[in-house]
Amino acid sequence: MSLVRNTATIGGFTLISRILGLVRDILMARFVGAGFASDAFLVAWRLPNLFRALFAEGAFASAFVPMFNRTIAEGEQDGKDGLPAGRRFAEDVLSVLFPFLAVFTTLVMLVPGPVVWAITFGFRESGGADKLALATELTRITFPYLMLISLVSLLGGILNSLGRFWVNAAAPVLLNLCMIAGLVFFRGHTGIDTARTQAIAVTVSGVAQLAWLIWSCRRAGIVLKLKRPRLTPQVRKLLAIIWPAAIGAGAVQFNLLISTMLASGFLGEGAVSYLYYADRLNQLPLGLIGIGVGTAILPALSRQIGSGNAAAAVHTQNRAIELSLLLTLPATIALMLSATPLVRGLFQGLRFTAEATEGCAAALTAFSFGLPAYILIKVLTPGFYARSDTRTPVRIAMIAMVANLALNLGFVFLTPLGYVGLAFSTAAAAWLNVAMLYITLRRRGHFAVDVQLARRTVRLGAASVAMGAVLLLLNPLVDPYTAGPIPIRAAALTALIAAGALTYAAAAFLFRAFSIAELKGLRKRG
Repeated sequence: MSLVRNTATIGGFTLISRILGLVRDILMARFVGAGFASDAFLVAWRLPNLFRALFAEGAFASAFVPMFNRTIAEGEQDGKDGLPAGRRFAEDVLSVLFPFLAVFTTLVMLVPGPVVWAITFGFRESGGADKLALATELTRITFPYLMLISLVSLLGGILNSLGRFWVNAAAPVLLNLCMIAGLVFFRGHTGIDTARTQAIAVTVSGVAQLAWLIWSCRRAGIVLKLKRPRLTPQVRKLLAIIWPAAIGAGAVQFNLLISTMLASGFLGEGAVSYLYYADRLNQLPLGLIGIGVGTAILPALSRQIGSGNAAAAVHTQNRAIELSLLLTLPATIALMLSATPLVRGLFQGLRFTAEATEGCAAALTAFSFGLPAYILIKVLTPGFYARSDTRTPVRIAMIAMVANLALNLGFVFLTPLGYVGLAFSTAAAAWLNVAMLYITLRRRGHFAVDVQLARRTVRLGAASVAMGAVLLLLNPLVDPYTAGPIPIRAAALTALIAAGALTYAAAAFLFRAFSIAELKGLRKRG
């Protein structure tokens, strides 16, 4: 029950954060737009987020938390209090992490120009020197967020190890609250002024998150002290573990960086913003479905494989894919076919123009093609992790990254698709990743699609097509209302989504894709 409760707690705060993130993006679209100012801000925000994702969160947490837990356990086994042993290890890590972050952050803040130019090619096709100057200024403001959020990751890992999951899960909510507050109460008279406010809000949120974690650690009896940096054997071991994990995370981040570079340097005004807003909408179902299902099945797979029950593990993964497709296929069809009314209803207004709506909707359609693949990756990857194989998924991700890079270059320089091609490349690379994961598991005898999954996939596909037909009929009727006052927009989008959901549910039961009893059973097993 503890695992279920902790998963529900993390999922609940993730849902809150996603909702607030959508509110933030809606406000940013209206007050900053999708052009000169937003492109510059998003590039400035990309840099600290890039390094944070590479080192501070995924790679760091995956290496630090197990070592911290082992240190505590070993201290208890030796007849000593495990917490001081864990605290000493955390202080050793902090003593190395903090000076590195401080020096690195200071250097980038002092000389951000070459770094920004390197990832934008000077905005040669969309704003040139003026946009480069703004992006450089905003980078200088946002970059302290890297150091702050890295320290948050350290303290959050400690609290997770002590079972206080909700504290760390709540921290991202502060980012969205700070940015929303900046947009509502402190925005400027122009998009550029508001972009500056948003950059300040990012760093302020880092301070707020760090203060929250420090206060929570004190309440848990954890007070870390800075010491003279020493590369102790444990710290060396931690660094050795972090690098492979960072390389794995780097495959995804490298793709995002390349997309930003190409969109900034070789595509027109607004391309960076179109990709950002489209990806944010595409990430909603990914965050709520894929991460949840992938996290939930890993413990079950580990237990089944550990006990030698391979058949049960295959059954679990098949049912997880069923559940994922049940929720993902309709989301994919809806985002692809109703992209324009969705984007118009959520974002269009003030500085977010009708042209921006069309550009963002085109990118969303291309991104959504890969939505099932993004979620299947989350479901198939635990099949490797449960067998203590972390190298194969990383190797496959690297191959997909190279394919994505090749497609990006081809679409930008050899076709007129531009930023839509960048979005489609991401989707295609995700499907390649899925194919390689599935083929590898099947060749090893670790997974095979069973008859039930194959049958239900066809039926769920038919139900999704039925829903898509209804959406195509409703889109031209609803779309004019999505540019009206906010209450009318909300009613129009609600009606469109409700009609699609009801059609899908009715078709799914009509085609016998799922029964009510089976859905209840899935919920109980989850």
